[in-house]
Amino acid sequence: MVLGPLMIDLHGPVLAPEEREILMHPLVGGVILFSRNYESREQLAALTAAIHAVRSPGLLIAVDHEGGRVQRFRAEFTELPALHRLGEEYARDPDAACGLATELAWLMAVELRTVGVDFSFAPVLDLYNGHSRVINDRAFHAEPEAVARLAQAYLRGMHAAGMAAVGKHFPGHGTVVADSHHELPVDRRSFYDLTMRDLLPFRMLAAAGIDAFMPAHILFPEIDAVPVGYSKIWLEQILRRNLEFQGAIFSDDLSMSGAMIAPTALERARLALAAGCDMCLVCNDRPAVEAVLGGLKLGPSPLTQVRLMRMHGRAVPVAAGGLEHDARWRNAVALAARLDVEPALDLGDDAPA
Repeated sequence: MVLGPLMIDLHGPVLAPEEREILMHPLVGGVILFSRNYESREQLAALTAAIHAVRSPGLLIAVDHEGGRVQRFRAEFTELPALHRLGEEYARDPDAACGLATELAWLMAVELRTVGVDFSFAPVLDLYNGHSRVINDRAFHAEPEAVARLAQAYLRGMHAAGMAAVGKHFPGHGTVVADSHHELPVDRRSFYDLTMRDLLPFRMLAAAGIDAFMPAHILFPEIDAVPVGYSKIWLEQILRRNLEFQGAIFSDDLSMSGAMIAPTALERARLALAAGCDMCLVCNDRPAVEAVLGGLKLGPSPLTQVRLMRMHGRAVPVAAGGLEHDARWRNAVALAARLDVEPALDLGDDAPA
């Protein structure tokens, strides 16, 4: 079977028989996990093994696990600092901060890979702005050059741990105040202004070989009349052609208020896929998932399959005997502890980030 264009969620910590049937549907290609799917590392490893065993090739398993207030699994996982803490360190010593970024990204990724999670939707490439309630300290820094440099270091850490990376939220969510979970943000800046600032980290990460991007549910009326995730101008013309990006494109959750440009999830999925998304997320709405699976007619694209297959997790480079015996893991845990983790605003366990 090929990987379908839909990523869905599960109800709880075990794979229910009816969910197994849904995962067998050829339009399903992945599963996104939330806090409700987690009880312990042992339980999570069993859940991911069950998901991967449903089909061959295995379905992609993803999670939002950035650190700070967006970390779905906490007990038995290292508590990770918000990415902005790395930006604060960057202001003091850029080279040291980049080293920290690599080690903390490796730590995040290796702890997920050792329990069977393929990838995290990270890193955030938005620019820091204290007025953005939804992004805020999830962003590395206010300056695009600093974001790009820290994110490239973060990418190296994820890759070293056998994990693909997903930069979000293209072309930049940090400047708008509105939260796309609850409304459609509108950014009225020109393309020139975006190019000079917000787009720079995405351009540099595309050149650095990042594996995937996630577009924002934001409307830029100076560029197109539809939000980014439904825009061929943004995804095909700007991201694919201008930035020469060859990786996968994952939509943000089509159930979010900012995504509601069409009345049904089926229509929104059709629009997102037609615009250039390789995989669409539909979360916390099982009837919507069933409607999409029942109505979407889409043949497999060889190019999309290549992009998605590259998102599978690779071999985990840890010492024999597990993480606790690995010197790099122990050192990274100590580094995380020294950064004074202070989770702030809680987005909610079941809110895609």
